[in-house]
Amino acid sequence: MSQKCLVISSSLNPDSKSRIMAKEAFSTVRKHGAAEFLDLAQYSLPMCDGDAVYSHPHVLKITAMIENANAILLAVPVYNYAASASAKNLIELTGSAWSDKIVGFLCAAGGKSSYMSILGLANSLMLDFRCIINPRFVYAEGSSFNGDEISDEKILTRIKELVESTYKLTGQIISKAAA
Repeated sequence: MSQKCLVISSSLNPDSKSRIMAKEAFSTVRKHGAAEFLDLAQYSLPMCDGDAVYSHPHVLKITAMIENANAILLAVPVYNYAASASAKNLIELTGSAWSDKIVGFLCAAGGKSSYMSILGLANSLMLDFRCIINPRFVYAEGSSFNGDEISDEKILTRIKELVESTYKLTGQIISKAAA
């Protein structure tokens, strides 16, 4: 079974720093083979109402993309010491499509104090959908960027390490499942 990684940019901001991180991760992911890029800013997703929204065409398309991936790298902006509402809404809309996925995080925040902010979302994915969370997440704040580029070499290195470790972990799980 081959590995397929989905990189998701969950920001709706046109000047998103987390999208810059997602694009950088995607350029590394593509070197491994099967990969897809999902930019939530390109979709008009409804707010999850726990009812009729699950049949919305964009929800169905994105749910299928998540279901077809072995691993997901989720780029998330951090607002008010938590993952963005758009990221949480995505997970609420697509629910069980996340089951048993390997998930890694790329987080962008305004300052250095929110580095643990992704843990609530990670815990939810682990408990609700039995995701395996790659602990090698990447956290960057504003000074790591220069315009629309990542200027901090440590962040670039950490993104490559996140991708490499996600592929290694996914490969190990796929081989154990096939045995």
